[in-house]
Amino acid sequence: MTTRLSHVSNLEAEAIFIIREVAAEFERPALLFSGGKDSIIVLHLALKAFAPAPLPFPIMHVDTGHNFGEVIEFRDRVVAENNLRLVVASVQEAIDEGKIQDATGPRASRNRLQTSVLLDAIEKNRFDALFGGARRDEEKARAKERVYSFRDEFGQWDPKGQRPELWNLYNGRYNAGEHMRVFPISNWTELDVWHYIRDAEIEVPHVYMSHDRDVFLRDGMWLGVTEFLKPMEGETVETRKVRFRTIGDATCTGAVESPADSIDKIIEEVAATRITERGATRADDRTSEAAMEDRKKEGYF
Repeated sequence: MTTRLSHVSNLEAEAIFIIREVAAEFERPALLFSGGKDSIIVLHLALKAFAPAPLPFPIMHVDTGHNFGEVIEFRDRVVAENNLRLVVASVQEAIDEGKIQDATGPRASRNRLQTSVLLDAIEKNRFDALFGGARRDEEKARAKERVYSFRDEFGQWDPKGQRPELWNLYNGRYNAGEHMRVFPISNWTELDVWHYIRDAEIEVPHVYMSHDRDVFLRDGMWLGVTEFLKPMEGETVETRKVRFRTIGDATCTGAVESPADSIDKIIEEVAATRITERGATRADDRTSEAAMEDRKKEGYF
């Protein structure tokens, strides 16, 4: 008797196959983990791929120092509960050491500073493959990217020079100094992610659920008040019921007004929207039409 897998089960099987392929092909892989829903999914799939054995590679967080406190608490708890090896690549440390210069001004964000810190960490730890949680439905540049995304000796991505991936065959060849970014959930959508989180009963940070938060409106986005992000003159702090559809540097990650305080309600909300989570709530993607592609060419996630 043949069992027909559900859509999400097929996506899970594909992702686990990719993760195992990377573990077999590469010598020093690592998993990029931000505490956001997509990296949580990739970590869950990786743990499932090798269970009952421990995860055979470390996870790495590129830490801007401007994170939501709830997300850092969640990250540390996940690491402890699963006995994971955590590598932290710190933007603040790079600033303190004079390697990079901190962004300044009322709209300053450390988001772009992550690129050089990420590349330094790859070189220092000699990682040859990095799992990421990017999905093709998020943004135009990410829609162009292959599952195995080749990066040259400078960590850069050439969208015109990507390798074909016919019949799910992945070319993992690389030379010394080069590496591969690997995206096991490329074919997932935001709705797929939430269906999987619900069905697999995966915990996510509370900021994804609707909650009361002090926010202010800037450039059409509700930004949360934090120790490193304050309203400018003319911007008024209000307490609103909001949630975050994506998690990143808090200085450029906006919230959306929402009553969705459960996974089922989030699924209903996402099913009805026609705007991607990055398109709606990430200021760093609004600087130009090709903002994400330009950053990815430089070595960004």
